[in-house]
Amino acid sequence: MKDYIKLSSVLFLISAIACGILALVNNFTYPIIMENKAKEEEIARKSVLPQAESFEQKILGKDSEGNEFYYYVGKNKDNKIIGYTMAVSAPGYSSNPKTMVGLTADLKITDIKVIDQAETPGLGANCVNDDFPPRFRGKGKDAMKTDKDGGEIKSITGATITTRAITNSIADGITMLEKSLKKGEE
Repeated sequence: MKDYIKLSSVLFLISAIACGILALVNNFTYPIIMENKAKEEEIARKSVLPQAESFEQKILGKDSEGNEFYYYVGKNKDNKIIGYTMAVSAPGYSSNPKTMVGLTADLKITDIKVIDQAETPGLGANCVNDDFPPRFRGKGKDAMKTDKDGGEIKSITGATITTRAITNSIADGITMLEKSLKKGEE
């Protein structure tokens, strides 16, 4: 019995030390990770609305937990609004693909870029391939349905759920942006 208590105590001590080290490492790396994600989003923002010289952050809305969602107003060198960008996501097959969307001032898609996903390799993960974003360019909210749902967006072969998630998240994002713009926020 003494051996069990001694062994349990040693295992508990080792686990506690390992947890402490992991918490310490997380404490140091978390700000760096968040900074890198912000840089990645800024690069994605510039790639989907390359004509913009600057971006101004605006609050798009809040979710049920009070987390804020943002959109960015893209302006040219004369400070004239040329479009908008926003990051959107929705549940896909095995993850919530996060997509940066660029929109013209009249809310037509300039480009999209999937910036985070963990979909099935060879199927849903193909949403990051170069042949996926052109399917969305020049289209508006009303065209945001997959071909399987009677819309214009051609689904990725074998990954209709992923395509539908991205398409629906873009449509929902544009709807939220329209409401925000109608309120006169920009």
